[in-house]
Amino acid sequence: MKLITLFISILIANTVIAQKHVPLPHGMIFGEKPDTIALMPASKLEAFMGKKTRITTAVSGRVIKVTKEKGGWFEMDAGNNRVITAHFTNAGINLPRQLAGRTVIISGIAAKQFIADDLQHMAGDTVSGKNQHKVNTNPDRKVSFEVKGLMVDK
Repeated sequence: MKLITLFISILIANTVIAQKHVPLPHGMIFGEKPDTIALMPASKLEAFMGKKTRITTAVSGRVIKVTKEKGGWFEMDAGNNRVITAHFTNAGINLPRQLAGRTVIISGIAAKQFIADDLQHMAGDTVSGKNQHKVNTNPDRKVSFEVKGLMVDK
């Protein structure tokens, strides 16, 4: 009787472990379906942004790690040892940890962190052209991405 109970408990444990490692299927969507019309690789995002601080775009890249499952916080590889930190606009999204290492397509708003030239981040523009705020982007800071939709690609 003990042998049968032991065998059944091992079977149950194996099925629970097997269910946790189910791979994410290609095409699985979190949030809204991403718009793939203007899709670009994550490595070209900063060059595409140029001096702009915010753009709406779609990006494909490899997820490095899921930092918080609840709320959908993750990091994406941007090439050249650069990282894009991303999170969902909808805090109700839960991302599985198995997403790490997978190639995904995300759409949303990319933003660079910047420093205003006179440390007045919220001040309005002046009338004269030479006193207007210039965007000074810091190369050490990360690009952040506010994700509206994510699709597992590979």
